[in-house]
Amino acid sequence: MFRTGPRNLISDVAGLRVGNASDARLKSGVTTVLCDEPAVAGVQILGGAPGTRETDLLEPHNSVEAVHALVLSGGSAFGLDAASGVQAALRERGIGLEVGGFRVPIVPAAILFDLRNGGDKGWGRYPPYRDLGYESVEAAAVDFQLGTAGAGTGALTSGLKGGLGSASTLLDSGVTIGALAAVNPTGSVTVGRSRHFWAAPFEIGDEFGGLGYPSPMPDDAKCILLKYRDKQIGQQVETGGNTTIAIIATDAVLTKAAAKRLAISAHDGFVRAIWPTHTPADGDLVFALATGKSGIELTADAAVDLYAAAGATMARAISRGVFAATPADNDLFPVWSSRR
Repeated sequence: MFRTGPRNLISDVAGLRVGNASDARLKSGVTTVLCDEPAVAGVQILGGAPGTRETDLLEPHNSVEAVHALVLSGGSAFGLDAASGVQAALRERGIGLEVGGFRVPIVPAAILFDLRNGGDKGWGRYPPYRDLGYESVEAAAVDFQLGTAGAGTGALTSGLKGGLGSASTLLDSGVTIGALAAVNPTGSVTVGRSRHFWAAPFEIGDEFGGLGYPSPMPDDAKCILLKYRDKQIGQQVETGGNTTIAIIATDAVLTKAAAKRLAISAHDGFVRAIWPTHTPADGDLVFALATGKSGIELTADAAVDLYAAAGATMARAISRGVFAATPADNDLFPVWSSRR
């Protein structure tokens, strides 16, 4: 049976800290995962409208073996500036890959679309994401806020506010796995208009309400997107207008190829928690991190357990992000806690 880590956060994976920076008026923000030591990383992109920085270097056949941080940001393509702010903060600390006498922090990033969410996007000449990225490094800690925070500040789902979610799992092998997700999908995380989450079978305790599945299933369980498209989302559903971006992490010892396989497996959590997902309108992406802090190299059987737990842990993190969202001024959608 799966158990959560002590915090039920991605920071239960030894060697990781998380920092959020948010702008309530902008209705957007940045979340950064900092690695205490460079960590092996991978990525898998399955959505049709991704926005990324430095993802090519994560492919197993490319030469850079490890990263210093990963960034999830709002702001659509403007949010890619956040990684520059994170780089600046790390460079000030002397952190980076040594190249020809220079320190170059390796900071891959991904963005979600939260421009049309009721926030004030009149930022002038330059967007604020570089500064938000810098601030997220300064805020990094093992404890951090979920819901309307960081990259989840302005996130939306089909009919509800989205948010930043996280979860962790302790495996019998002694390995810990954790997930972090900024949840802003085209699809719905709940079964129809009910309060029940699609990811209910994977819930541990009552971490997102403990409601299980509705019985019987509501009539709108399979048509929620179409109903909300006309009534609430309007032009929100369009290519590049959504996206769930996430990180799956473990303290196991993994190669770059195994880290990519971990990222692939974590996408199963999207399928279990969001309906529909991986659409042309979503830029769905999962980064993977392996800190190696446990010192455990997995057997074949233990590796299967890890990859199975990746999907389950990610599904829980996605649900917890929506579950924890809080209301704010000028919201377009209600929060989950207001649904009856």
